[in-house]
Amino acid sequence: MLKLLTPALLAAAALLLPLAAATQDWSDLTARQQELLAPLADSWDELPAGRKQRLMAGSERWDNLTPQQQTAARDRMNRWKNLPPEQQARVRERFERFQNLSPEQQARLRAARQRFRNLPPEQRAALRQRFNKLSPQERTQMRQRWQSMTPEQRQQMRQRMQDMTPEQRQQMRQRWLEESPEAD
Repeated sequence: MLKLLTPALLAAAALLLPLAAATQDWSDLTARQQELLAPLADSWDELPAGRKQRLMAGSERWDNLTPQQQTAARDRMNRWKNLPPEQQARVRERFERFQNLSPEQQARLRAARQRFRNLPPEQRAALRQRFNKLSPQERTQMRQRWQSMTPEQRQQMRQRMQDMTPEQRQQMRQRWLEESPEAD
C-alpha cells in the first residue's frame, strides 16, 4: 500500500511546490529577485499566487537575457507605460484575439508580420500610408476578403500586386471593394 501512495504523494508535492513558491513572503525572495521586483515590494503580499509565480519566473528569465535583450525589453516596457490607457486596452484586446486563434492562424500572422518587417523601410512606410488612407469599412472588407483566400491565392495575389503600378493596385483594391459581399 505504501508503494502505491508514494508516487501519488510525489505527484501531489510536485503540483503544490510551485504554488508554495508563489505564496512566498517578500522576505523569502532572493536579494536579486527583490532588486528586480522592488516596484512591487509594497503590494507583494496582496498579489495573487499565480501573479507572484509569473513574476518570480520572469525575474529568473531576466537574468538569462543578454544586455541587448534587457535593453530592448526595458524599451518595450517604457513604450507600454507611455501608451494612453485606451491604446493599452486595444493592445490587450488584440493580444486576446490572437491567443484565441488556432495555431495555424497564429503562424500565418507571424509569417505575414515577418514578411512585412523584411520589406525595405520605404516600402513599409508606403504600405502603412495606403492602409491609413482606407476607411475603416474598406479596411474591414479588404481584411475579410484576404482572410477568405487560401494561402496559395494570397501568394498569387502578392505576386500580381508586386508586378502592378500604383494606379493598377488602386484599381484592383477598388474592384475588390465593389465585389465584396459587404458592399451590397
